[in-house]
Amino acid sequence: MATKKTSAKPAKVNAKKAVKKVANKADKRTTEQSSKYNHLEKMNTKELLSHINTEDKSVPVAVNKAIPKIKILVDAAYDKMKNGGRLFYIGAGTSGRLGIVDASECPPTFGVPFGLVVGLIAGGDKAIRKAVEFAEDDEKQGWKDLKAYKISKKDVLIGIAASGSTPYVVSALKEANKAGVLTGCVVCNKGSKVAEVAQFPIEVVVGPEFVTGSTRMKSGTAQKLVLNMISTSLMIKLGRVKGNKMVDMTPTNNKLIKRGAKMIMDDLKVDEPKATLLLKTYGNVRKAIAAVKKLDLTKD
Repeated sequence: MATKKTSAKPAKVNAKKAVKKVANKADKRTTEQSSKYNHLEKMNTKELLSHINTEDKSVPVAVNKAIPKIKILVDAAYDKMKNGGRLFYIGAGTSGRLGIVDASECPPTFGVPFGLVVGLIAGGDKAIRKAVEFAEDDEKQGWKDLKAYKISKKDVLIGIAASGSTPYVVSALKEANKAGVLTGCVVCNKGSKVAEVAQFPIEVVVGPEFVTGSTRMKSGTAQKLVLNMISTSLMIKLGRVKGNKMVDMTPTNNKLIKRGAKMIMDDLKVDEPKATLLLKTYGNVRKAIAAVKKLDLTKD
């Protein structure tokens, strides 16, 4: 007797539950939550500016809460850098650009060599000015970019990603961990992939953006503040500041020459022409002051 073939019935999918599940998952990413404000296009200029400013006021508060984690990362990074290690930033879009800005300002500000602090962005240097489509989704390029600099276990890598989910950054951190590199991150969501992978995660949760999802706003501001804190603290700990002065800065324009000369004037009690001459002769404030004190050049 022939048996009747039966086919398994597909499981019923509760559409409402599925949508709710997805929504709940998305809600965990505060950077993607809807703005507290609506009908922005109907606001006048003063209203727009006032509301943006109101939201911005929450950023330093969020950064303050993250200071204990920032401290741990800075101390760990210092242990590497005092022994010759370098600091790498890696990110995509706004996050990548912020890392590049911070890295590029270290040599002129603190007189460190170019290459001690390196900023990398998904899509390469051309992405600094113009977005490169899908560059942040490349799971292999991040590590390739780092290998071009011969990154090693002596170095430090900090991933920067507001969402905390950028594949370019996640994969780079994973590979860096395998290579023994010290890793950290700066993200603006709790429990992200980037924070999960980084050894020393910093999570600065600033809440929904004024323009929904526009992480170049509060998230970008928070990341910039944290990067300022990291690099400045490291440079001070590495001896690149004396008192409260940038004594190793490179005087590459008239403004910086005047600033450097004033530091020399205050320290050595000489007039501006002599201070300027000393600065130009020795290259920076620290060397000029040290040379004068060694040779007693203040005497006529």
